[in-house]
Amino acid sequence: MANTYTQCYFQLVFAVRERESQIKKEWKDKLEKYITGIVQNSKHKMLAVGAMPDHIHILLGYNVNQLIPDLVENIKTSTDSWIKQEQLSRFRFGWQKGYGAFTYSKLEIGNVINYIMSQEEHHRDRSFKEEYLNLLEKNEVEFKSEYLFEFFNDAW
Repeated sequence: MANTYTQCYFQLVFAVRERESQIKKEWKDKLEKYITGIVQNSKHKMLAVGAMPDHIHILLGYNVNQLIPDLVENIKTSTDSWIKQEQLSRFRFGWQKGYGAFTYSKLEIGNVINYIMSQEEHHRDRSFKEEYLNLLEKNEVEFKSEYLFEFFNDAW
């Protein structure tokens, strides 16, 4: 009997509701570990996760038996409940609707991991809006501005 073999890598990017800077340094690592658990329990391989105060990047080896929208929904709803349960945010926490999902080849993985792990450095010079628009353009994703994340005033 023949087997099916796949090797897919996805970078997921999504933002905190209204781009509020709610992810605090004091609990950022706990959030990243919690998300790692969700990803791995869904049979994906976590390669990198990097949370910023107002958005997050996740790079994973993708298990084709789960749809990306279902995985993102699981990550968002689970972390939203967990943050509320743990009382990590003084404000009403939530994720914005929508997300970015970008694919990479195995040869690109090292560069993407380095990029995700050095988010703080990148955002000294570039806003999340600039970063996200660059990802869309670099990956030749057609988009309508009215359907992007709500980019209020960048906090950087």
